[in-house]
Amino acid sequence: MSDAAQPTAAEVRAAAEAVKTALDRHLAAVERRSGEDDPAVYEAFNQLAAAAEVYDELLYDRYDEVTPFEIPGADDSLPPYTGPEEPNAISVLIRRDYAVVEPQRLLAQAQRVEAAEYEESAGAGEDAAGTIHGALGTLFGEFEPDEIASRHKEFGLEEGDSTLWVTAADEPADPGEWLEAPFEQIDPQRVVCRFDVSAVFDDIDETDDSEDAQDEVDDLDGDLEEDVIDDDLDADLDDDDADDGDEGQDEDQALERLDADR
Repeated sequence: MSDAAQPTAAEVRAAAEAVKTALDRHLAAVERRSGEDDPAVYEAFNQLAAAAEVYDELLYDRYDEVTPFEIPGADDSLPPYTGPEEPNAISVLIRRDYAVVEPQRLLAQAQRVEAAEYEESAGAGEDAAGTIHGALGTLFGEFEPDEIASRHKEFGLEEGDSTLWVTAADEPADPGEWLEAPFEQIDPQRVVCRFDVSAVFDDIDETDDSEDAQDEVDDLDGDLEEDVIDDDLDADLDDDDADDGDEGQDEDQALERLDADR
């Protein structure tokens, strides 16, 4: 970046003042919050995030320096709830991902299901459950999604990410109304709660645990080294004391011989 395009020191200072003001507004909104999803807190949060981002960019452009904190963007959280206070209906939207890790187990389970249903026609199960997509259709048609989630290993599946959204509605939907596009009419501001499960979170926890474990190992190693040093020092001191004792005895014996000669 050329010198002409760099922000001035006054612009950086003004951005820093904007962050201070946004911090004060955010704290005031939190202190006055009316509930867990207070729109005023949400708005103050966004303003603080925007001000911090501007300051960080100007600080870097002007001084090649960064701030020691990072504020997550508004896209990382749901907007404040604006749905009915007493919903007359709710919709539960669930997505679960699986990987087919044991196709033969999947096929065998599907064929077992069809064999039990079509005992009189031996070829029916083989035709329907003879492919992966056919076996999936058979199993998901036979078992509830929650049962498959709890028994997924039996079916040769491996769990991936999953998410569950609970949304509020004024009235129950008409029968068949949303079946063709079940997830297209989600209003984020009517989401009552959301729960996500992902291996990403497990990786983060394992990283933290491994770092803590390594710190404990380092501390233990340090303690052991100190103990070894202390033991060596004590041994040296004992040797010195023994040497001093020997030297004292030699001096006494020499004095005794001198007196005898006299």
